[in-house]
Amino acid sequence: MKPETAGATASDSKSVPEFQPYIAPERTDVAEFTPKAILIGVFFGIVFGAATVYLALKAGLTVSASIPIAVLAISLLKKLGGSTILENNVVQTIGSAGESIAAGVVFTLPGFLFLSADSQGASFFEYWTIFTLALLGGVLGTLMMVPLRRSLIVKEHGNLPYPEGAACASVLIAGEKGGNLAKIAFQGVGFAFVYALLQKIVRLIAETPALVTKQTNKYFPSATLNGDITPEYLGVGYIVGPKIAGVLVAGGVLAWLGLIPLLATLVPGDTIAEQLVKLGYLQSLTTVGGPGGWDPATHTFRDTAGAIYRAYVRQIGAGAVAAGGFITLIKTLPTIVSAFSESLSSFKEGASKAVQKRTENDLPITVVLFGSAALILVMAALPFLPGSVLGRLMLGVLIVVFGFFFVTVASRIVGIIGSSSNPISGMTIATLMATCLIFIGIGWTGDVYQPMALCVGGMVCIAAANAGATSQDLKTGYLVGATPRAQQIGLMIGAVAAAIVIGLTMQLLDTPTAELRAQGVEHMIGTDKFPAPQGTLMATLIKGLLSFNLDWQFVLVGVFLSVTMELCGVKSLSFAVGAYLPLSTTAPIFVGGALKGLSDYMATRKGEHVEESELGPGNLFSTGLVAGGALAGVVVAILSVNEGINATISRLSVEHALVTAVGEGGYHLIGVLAFALMCGVLYRVSRKPAEV
Repeated sequence: MKPETAGATASDSKSVPEFQPYIAPERTDVAEFTPKAILIGVFFGIVFGAATVYLALKAGLTVSASIPIAVLAISLLKKLGGSTILENNVVQTIGSAGESIAAGVVFTLPGFLFLSADSQGASFFEYWTIFTLALLGGVLGTLMMVPLRRSLIVKEHGNLPYPEGAACASVLIAGEKGGNLAKIAFQGVGFAFVYALLQKIVRLIAETPALVTKQTNKYFPSATLNGDITPEYLGVGYIVGPKIAGVLVAGGVLAWLGLIPLLATLVPGDTIAEQLVKLGYLQSLTTVGGPGGWDPATHTFRDTAGAIYRAYVRQIGAGAVAAGGFITLIKTLPTIVSAFSESLSSFKEGASKAVQKRTENDLPITVVLFGSAALILVMAALPFLPGSVLGRLMLGVLIVVFGFFFVTVASRIVGIIGSSSNPISGMTIATLMATCLIFIGIGWTGDVYQPMALCVGGMVCIAAANAGATSQDLKTGYLVGATPRAQQIGLMIGAVAAAIVIGLTMQLLDTPTAELRAQGVEHMIGTDKFPAPQGTLMATLIKGLLSFNLDWQFVLVGVFLSVTMELCGVKSLSFAVGAYLPLSTTAPIFVGGALKGLSDYMATRKGEHVEESELGPGNLFSTGLVAGGALAGVVVAILSVNEGINATISRLSVEHALVTAVGEGGYHLIGVLAFALMCGVLYRVSRKPAEV
């Protein structure tokens, strides 16, 4: 239906043919919500949930899981005796919940670790708190979409394309007709897993080759060029493409090849050390160690660039990310207002209509109402959440109110621009601002209220992220002829599975090694290995609003960096994230984006079809690289928790022998050559004709 027909009169609407899904609504003989589909969906939800946690903590980025899961489900279920298109849809529906909920959790809840020490925020970063907030936020996002499905998915079918949902439906229909889509994705998983094991266990491939100028260099001191040459970063770069990857790395180039060399020239070592003491990274000026390896005897750092990054650049980056989020929110404010008002009015229209067809069979509205009330009561009753009983009751009310608003907003926005462009950070920032202003209004301005504010922002972020993915899933179901009730129940099951594995994965990745524990490191999250940029930002905002304990001069420099990017016509949020993250993260992502650009250029030059679909061989192989590399990282993290197994893994390392034989520079060169080989494989795969 064309957009202009949306306002047609009743008589006119009779001439508009009713949409017919792939499986007719009258058919009830097609298997759908089967135990086989549920179990495989849960399996994929666990796999992609864990992988998303790992990737989001390292790079602050996620990739959509629905289409990869649909591709893999078709292949796997075919080997298990076959399946229907509706069973495959249930698998991707349940599985995709893991990725979306994990993204919401990782972008906010690590903020507990970065709140003021007096707030005792770190004490809330434990399994049951993470599990509860992830589960309740995920369920809230699904519940709120129940009454909105008819208004947004059905009534607005001609106006809201839901691009990922439509693409996923195309995958499922292609799989139903027969095809070979999953082969390349599985090849990517296998290649990445072997590469990652050679890198992380055998240590044949250096993890972070680097070129760093000395602090004594009078022309360009402490300039850093390095890269975590992992398969997941290369895959992410290819998927996001050259434009986004270029903007990301631009922020890193400014920080590590611009700001850090400048500050290294102007700021004495003692001043940098004093700043690290102020921020809590270094115990005192007479203490050896800390970021950059401070030596009080010589008043120098072993790694001046790393020290400056922690002392100044991360705060500048946090200010840039905050401003980028605000700018994104302001730019989408008209859409937010119209989305909420239109969805509310269409919900009132459709709420009274009787359900007759199988494809219109939703969960009853009573489930939404009682579920929301139960969420508030659960929040109030659980003692391991921050605040008193009355305080937690208020948190529950705020979460439901803000959740309904931003779930509505997120669903309509992703219907137009897709889930990858969903401005979740801007919505979360707006939620945190509103929550903190309410707290200030009632006198809750002490450090103790910081974790409570983060609970509200975290759950709303999880709900909005899950609602965006849920909307795409419901669109897929609408196109293929699924039963909405089955999808909605499946999303609840996916939320439970995701919450279980997300909490466990975060706890495992947050566990420091024995060596780091001896150095006083209590949490891996927040270190250079897992910087968790969004979580740091959320904590920075809350502390700034409630405690006014910020170095505003550095934060404001970041703010105006984002303003400058917007004035140049560049999306500031991607640039800001790049400025916050280490260059070692964004550089390999840029290489992946450059490969995508090169592949498209060669296709255009030779008059071939440019790979635009997520079903293209390059995108499918890259999806496999992301999944395989991230899963290997999770497996190694799990094995490393046990000191006995960790000792065995250490004995498998050939790093020392290689460094002895060819030197550290030679060892890094071997890593670069291995990464180049992986780039060559990805490029060659991308140039193959797509298989369907």
